[in-house]
Amino acid sequence: MTTSLESQSKITPPSDRPIYLVSYPKIVLLYPTFMVSVLATFLSMWFGGDNVGMQSVIGATFLVVFGLNLVVLAFDFPRTTSLTLFFFIAALIMGLVLLFRSYPDILPALSAFLRSIEPVANSTFYGLFTFMLTLIYLVVLAMVRMDYWEVRPNELLHHHGFLSNLERFSAPNLRISKEISDVFEYMLLRSGRLILHPSNEPRAFVLDNVLFIDKKEKDITRMLGSLQVSVRNEPTES
Repeated sequence: MTTSLESQSKITPPSDRPIYLVSYPKIVLLYPTFMVSVLATFLSMWFGGDNVGMQSVIGATFLVVFGLNLVVLAFDFPRTTSLTLFFFIAALIMGLVLLFRSYPDILPALSAFLRSIEPVANSTFYGLFTFMLTLIYLVVLAMVRMDYWEVRPNELLHHHGFLSNLERFSAPNLRISKEISDVFEYMLLRSGRLILHPSNEPRAFVLDNVLFIDKKEKDITRMLGSLQVSVRNEPTES
């Protein structure tokens, strides 16, 4: 009696659902400022214009968050060491400001200058700022629907243009590269750069600010690189 066992490997995607890749502009990273502006609008309406101290706190909070967001947009922090250095400098500046405001006798001129700063804005200002960002985000959502990539088990599709122009590339031999070029951007939206290398295509396609890039990369790898081993038992002979 003999028994033979044959194993066959073949590429089988775990799901036929396409994976959509969208490259977003950096303006989406301003969502912390957007959220603070919405909150500041309602707080300013609630407290009104009589409580100058509260309005100053709201204004200072808005400016700090907005300033940090601008730093994220303006500079890249590719390593955790640069991120640590940034937080150290920010904490040092805030500590010095609190020190000079709490102990004005150390440097009277600087303390008087810091005490004179009272950033105050009304609810109309925060409301208009929120409205402008909302319009920009709506335009961004409309634009990304006219320029996106679709990964399928057998092909890579690029949808672009107002009339939805379509380019097709071979997907089974697709090579992908993931880059985390900014630690802040990755912290805010888990975003990064995804580079697509289709087979038989001399150029590579670079997609910046792909949201939740780790999940996208894993889904593409699972779709295009998973192997299913099928085992077949031959009938035994006696």
